[in-house]
Formats: sequence, C-alpha cells, structure tokens
Amino acid sequence: MVAATYFGANGWLLDFGGLRVLVDPWLRGELVFPPGRWFFAGSLPRPWPVPADLDLLLLTQGLPDHCHPPSLALLDPALPVVGSVTAARRAHQLGFHDVTALAPGQTHQLRELRIRATAGAPVPQVENGYRLDHPTGSLYLEPHGYLDPDLPADPLDAVITPVVDLALPVAGAFVRGRQVLPLLLERFRPAAVLASTAGGDVRFQGVLTHALRQQGSCEEAAALVGADRTPDRPPPRFIDPIPGQAYRLAPSA
Repeated sequence: MVAATYFGANGWLLDFGGLRVLVDPWLRGELVFPPGRWFFAGSLPRPWPVPADLDLLLLTQGLPDHCHPPSLALLDPALPVVGSVTAARRAHQLGFHDVTALAPGQTHQLRELRIRATAGAPVPQVENGYRLDHPTGSLYLEPHGYLDPDLPADPLDAVITPVVDLALPVAGAFVRGRQVLPLLLERFRPAAVLASTAGGDVRFQGVLTHALRQQGSCEEAAALVGADRTPDRPPPRFIDPIPGQAYRLAPSA
C-alpha cells in the first residue's frame, strides 16, 4: 500500500512500502521568483521537518517552486536524485552527487520502483511528470495539469494533480488542473485523486499575484470525481489533502 503526505504547493512524501520518495519539496524559507520579492514571493504557514529515511529525491522541474534551493540544502547531498533535465542540472549545482536526468519517455529503476518520465508543462522547455510503479501501488503525478498523450490507458491506484486552472492575462493558463482532470479520470480510472499544486495555505505576495486568475475549485473537482462511476466500479476517492497528514492509498481493483 502507498502512503502520500502533502507539504503544500508541489511537495509530497510518497511511501511505497517503506521506500520513501520526496517530491518537489518546499520545507522552509521563502520562495522567490526573479527578479525579486516585489514581483512574486511565497511563504509557508509553518516550516516542515526534513522527512527521515529518504531513499530518493524526485524533481519534476528546475524552477524554484519545484527545485527550492533552501529546502534542498537541508537534504543529504548523497541522496539519489531523479529529475527533469533542468532539475538534474540544478541538483548538480546544489551539490548532489548521485543525479539521474530523465527526458520524457525514459525510465529509471530504484530497487522495486520503476520511474517513467512523462511529458509535462512547457515552461518554456518541456518538464516532467512521472508514472511510478511499485509492487505496493502505482500512481501518476504532474504538477501543472499536462497529460502526456503517449501514456497508456492503464488503471492506476492514484493520480496527484492540480484540480484548478491558474491563468495570467495574455499568457493564459499555465496550470491546467480543471482542464486535465476529466482526461485523467478517463485515461487511468484511478482509485484516488489527490489535489495538489494550489493547496497548503501558502501565502503569496508581489505584483504578479494581482494578475493571477483561478478557475474551478476543489468542490467542483470533488463533484466531478464523485460522478465518475460505472456499474462495476465505485467512484474514485477524492482527497483535498491536509498538509502533514499521511493518506493510505488502497490498491485499485
């Protein structure tokens, strides 16, 4: 059985039967995007302790909200890292020794965990989502709501995804959770859907925040997921996660 713990924003701890994977951690310190705090900065409601007994650091993107330098500085540089090409480059710069870069379509095996990189968000280069398969469970995660058309339509135990759209004038939606959710339900028939990316009571400030527009809500997503049923299959479990709480994900039928 897989357990998932949310840290807010894009950060997760995934436990595959004792194999512990930390994803895109933002554990403490400010999150600042260039050119500075006046433009866009975020703060957590509380710092998080570094999870113990980690086996892998998994990074979807090289941007600061996925590859957060103050948080990564808290980790053992000997911890194995798997990331997108840009995230792997950043991990090397931050002093990690065992770093594997995956382009979409490539795979990596860590003991019994198979990691397949999928095509993710173009920000502007194409970054990664991941399909993770382990004897205890399988899941898909991608933080911006971009679904790789090459992924097979296999049932999964869980998907971790944004469920709202976030957009900027002219640029349009850069997080497409509301748009992608019906596609994920159809493609993967997941036993559970965990809302990500826009949660965790993270506070943002700066001029960019005034231009952000959100479409959709967790309530709307929960209703959509709850309606996704067939005569031989109950609807998926929808989880709007409470940060710090571990959720046990039962294997799908």
